[in-house]
Amino acid sequence: MNSYLLENSDEVAINDAIQKVIKKNNFENALISTYDLEENSLTNALEDLDTYSFLSPKKVIIIKNIETLKAEENKDELEHLYKYIAKPNQDNLLIVVAKKLNNTLKMTKELKKNLTVLNVELNLSDFAKKELAGYILENGAMKMLLDYCKDDLTKLKNECRKLKDYAYQEKKITVTDIENLVVVKLGDSKDLTFAFVRSLAEKNKKDALKKYKELLDYNIEPIAIIGLIASQIRIMYQVKVLEKEGLSNRSIADKLGEKSDYRIAKTKELTRYYSEDELLKLMIELEKIDLKAKSQDVDCNFLIDMFILNLF
Repeated sequence: MNSYLLENSDEVAINDAIQKVIKKNNFENALISTYDLEENSLTNALEDLDTYSFLSPKKVIIIKNIETLKAEENKDELEHLYKYIAKPNQDNLLIVVAKKLNNTLKMTKELKKNLTVLNVELNLSDFAKKELAGYILENGAMKMLLDYCKDDLTKLKNECRKLKDYAYQEKKITVTDIENLVVVKLGDSKDLTFAFVRSLAEKNKKDALKKYKELLDYNIEPIAIIGLIASQIRIMYQVKVLEKEGLSNRSIADKLGEKSDYRIAKTKELTRYYSEDELLKLMIELEKIDLKAKSQDVDCNFLIDMFILNLF
C-alpha cells in the first residue's frame, strides 16, 4: 500500500523520512506535489489524488500539517480523504505529515487504520556521525556537540555544517572548536529539569547543584522548581511502571501526553538508577519540602540544597 503517515515536528527528520519512503517505493522519478494545509486547501490535494497525470504514470502527493484541519469545518473533504485512503490509487504515493496528532479524534483513527505509520525518530548520534563523515573528532567532542544541541535535529544539522566549514582543511574537530563555535541550546525548563534529575540519578552532587542554579537563572521561583522536579520524578515512575507492561516508547508517550517518544527514551536512561519504591520516596520527600516551603518561614533554596546533599 503506497500510503504513509509521518508524525514529527522536526523538519529535517520529516524530510529525511520522506526521501526514504520515496526511494523505498521506487517513486524517485515521479512528479512530486506538496500541499501544506496551513497555506493550501485539502480540496486541491484531493483533486490531485483523483486525477491522472499526463506527464508521468506515477505521482507523489505530500500533505503536510494535517492536524490543523477541523472536523466540523472540513467534514466533506475529510470524508473524501477517508474514502481515498481506504482504496488508494497504486500509481500514487501518498505521504501525510503531522507535527502531533490527537489520538482521540476520528481523523487520527482513520489515518492510522488505513495508512502505514512510520517511526520518524532519528538517532542523533548516528545522524551526527553521518553528517561529519570524513572528519576526525577529538575524544568528548561528539558528546559535547549532542549535549549542546539537545534533541534539536535541525540545530544539530546546522552546527555540523558550521563545524565542517571551519575544520575543512585539517578535517579534525576538537572540543575547543565546539566550545567556540556551537551555541548552547538552553532548552525549556523541562530540558533543564531532566538534566538536573540526571545529575541526581548519577549521584553527581556538584553538577546537580550547578543545574539547580541554572534553573534559578531562568527566573523560576524555587517553589516552582520543586514542582518541576516532582513532575520529572513522577514521569520516571510512570515510565518505569508502563515499560514493565511491554509498551513501546510511542505508546508510553501517548499515554502520558508527551509530544515525542524521544523524551520517553531519555527518561528510560534514568529509571534504571531507581526502584519504584525509591521514586515514590522521592515524590513523598518533595511533597514534604513543598509543604514546608509554603507553610513555614524557611528559605526554599536551603531546603532544595539539603534535598540534593542528603541524597548522597
